[in-house]
Amino acid sequence: MIWDGRSSAPWEKGFVHVYTGEGKGKTTAALGLAIRAAGAGLKVFVGQFIKSGAYSEIRALGALSNMITVRQYGRGCFIRGACSPDDKRMAENGLREMEEIVSSGRYHVVIADEANVAAQIGLFPAEKLVDLIRMKHRSVELVLTGRHADPRVIEAADLVTDMREVKHYYRQGVPARRGIES
Repeated sequence: MIWDGRSSAPWEKGFVHVYTGEGKGKTTAALGLAIRAAGAGLKVFVGQFIKSGAYSEIRALGALSNMITVRQYGRGCFIRGACSPDDKRMAENGLREMEEIVSSGRYHVVIADEANVAAQIGLFPAEKLVDLIRMKHRSVELVLTGRHADPRVIEAADLVTDMREVKHYYRQGVPARRGIES
């Protein structure tokens, strides 16, 4: 049954999901949830930390822009070493926008993609993610993705999935393939 839109959400209480771990599939799982929610008539917000650009999944989500809003808070490169002031500024601005969004209840599902990595590399303190969870509107379903989830984030979550690589053809030299890994 598709949600009729007459209440703030089709459920009374939204939960907090964390998709973390060294294996592939964290963002893919979150975006799958976004598509499922949109298919049920729910409004979804995806905020991507670190990332920038029209990845294959971002282009596809454009077709659902009336139900799924996507914002990117990064320069499009994976950051190694010290973060630049621009990287920190973009992430902090994104986090402020995410705080407003999760507390407002305007969206039913909110995804903070690569938020765990952003905290781990020092774009903002991990405690800010715990604060984000605490300020979440009661009915919002919140998803945080990325490797290296802080133990405090894991403790504050309702559902935690640890993606573990068992085997990957990348190890045999297969580069990322468009439409599958990128």
